[in-house]
Amino acid sequence: LKMSWFWFYLPLHLLTAACLCHSIKAPTTSSQQSFKTDLFNFYHSLILADGKETTVHLLKDIPKRYYFVLEEGRALAPFTITVTPCDVPIEWSILVHKASASFLGKAARGDHDTQEVSKSQNAPSMVSTIFNYKGNSVETYMGMSSHSALYMLEFLSTERDTHITVYLTTDTTSGHIYPELPTDPRIDVIGIGHTTVTLTWKHSPSVLQHRENIQYCLLVNEKHNYKSLCAAETAIRSSGMKLPPTLALSLSPYLLEPQQVMILSNSELSIINKASSGEVRQICMGTKNTYTVPNLSAGTQYYFDIFVVNLLTNASVAYTGTFARTLEEPEPKVTEMKEGKLIQVVLDGKNQKFYNLQYQARHKKIQFTFQLCRGQVQVHITKNGKTVALENISGLRYFTLKGKLLDKYLVQLRSTEESNSSVKVQVSSHFHKPLFPLLPESLKIKSFSKLRTCNSVTIAWLGTQEESKYCVYKKKIEDDQVWMELRSADRCSGPETRRKSEKVLCKYFYDVNLQRAVTTETIKGLDAGTLYLFDVYLFGPSGIPIRYHSKVVKTRKKC
Repeated sequence: LKMSWFWFYLPLHLLTAACLCHSIKAPTTSSQQSFKTDLFNFYHSLILADGKETTVHLLKDIPKRYYFVLEEGRALAPFTITVTPCDVPIEWSILVHKASASFLGKAARGDHDTQEVSKSQNAPSMVSTIFNYKGNSVETYMGMSSHSALYMLEFLSTERDTHITVYLTTDTTSGHIYPELPTDPRIDVIGIGHTTVTLTWKHSPSVLQHRENIQYCLLVNEKHNYKSLCAAETAIRSSGMKLPPTLALSLSPYLLEPQQVMILSNSELSIINKASSGEVRQICMGTKNTYTVPNLSAGTQYYFDIFVVNLLTNASVAYTGTFARTLEEPEPKVTEMKEGKLIQVVLDGKNQKFYNLQYQARHKKIQFTFQLCRGQVQVHITKNGKTVALENISGLRYFTLKGKLLDKYLVQLRSTEESNSSVKVQVSSHFHKPLFPLLPESLKIKSFSKLRTCNSVTIAWLGTQEESKYCVYKKKIEDDQVWMELRSADRCSGPETRRKSEKVLCKYFYDVNLQRAVTTETIKGLDAGTLYLFDVYLFGPSGIPIRYHSKVVKTRKKC
């Protein structure tokens, strides 16, 4: 069976009119009577293309009509119509005028007359509704025609402006643009974790027949299931996200919007759309029919939809969606802090989990002390559930807080790097007995290039108004070790971790005038053209050292 392409023979002005949309206000009479009235002016309406998916835009409460003609050919002529709502539920129906084909042919040739039109309009028994549907599911009508007929599809949206897609085919021998669903199109949840959900589904027959042109794509969101990919894309756009102009789940490259993140790993394409209403993930995993969704939030309900996509036509069909709730995160372990006790915490950079410390105040004014040993650490302090401090720390950091007796403080520590970080923490109400020494304005070590020789270098560092002990250490290193030595240095470790051969000297000094609280030291007995790593340790009354920032200096090759 073939479509009648009669409109190619229409006069130019009729051809132009045939390409215009025919939208009519809601009729007061029946659709059948409206159909007969429209026969004379059918060329003002859109003719539905055969074998092609058509996007139809609907205005609220205004029906839109499309027509197609089936010619006489063989005894039984099959045809299929698939309608996909992309947003709200719609109403649509199929009407047929069985005696209209001969009139239609004459209209195309321009040799019809008024009497013939009147006859066609006065034949109510020739017009019938063969299908009617209301809803937002993808619906397919399969029909057979044994004679020439003019068909009309009428679409109506009563909720709001929307759009749909319509696919008509009369060629049942060359296959379907839509992939097939299995007999059981359900998605099974076979595993649930705190941050993962494992899904499985039965293979689409299309995947087994055309593996290279078909793939599965998964949509994950926190709102509800979607009955079509078209509906999902519409919802994503309306929530403030933007999708690429082509199918969002296509593997072809495109530019992402600022609120999109694309992740490509192990032949899987993941697109994460960020919006205030939540997160929508789209993952294409080829032809695998089992998938574990990673990086979910604990204790959260998610909705999962699987679409099988024809990569050649961009057409897709949806499995029956499912939902699952991830397991609740177990209560985090909390370590009680004791007054004045210094503890060191190692933080896992890969898992990015918080380490929790708790303290109940015995005084109205307390002080938290943090010494960053390695990496980068974020500190979050709450008092009775309210945030009082939140920042990334470096070096030595004090937080002095005022409150009431028995206030409860929670300290949460997290590494902000992928590598492990470590930090020392102390809480105390005895401000007159500081655990750490008084610090200078800067912990940098300075070297003097002009004073470098082949076997000596001169360095300087700042002191304080408090007499303290300073010890200098040196270490010979290679060029390719510089970055690692500086990166991996534990700034909380003391001289006890160093070799005795690395010790250069120890000295005491201070100056009441901070402008003059500077000391220099010339280190001799070095090798020419060699890199050295220099460290200075400051010791306070408690004996706990503070390590200055390491300095790398190279002696001269020739003197």
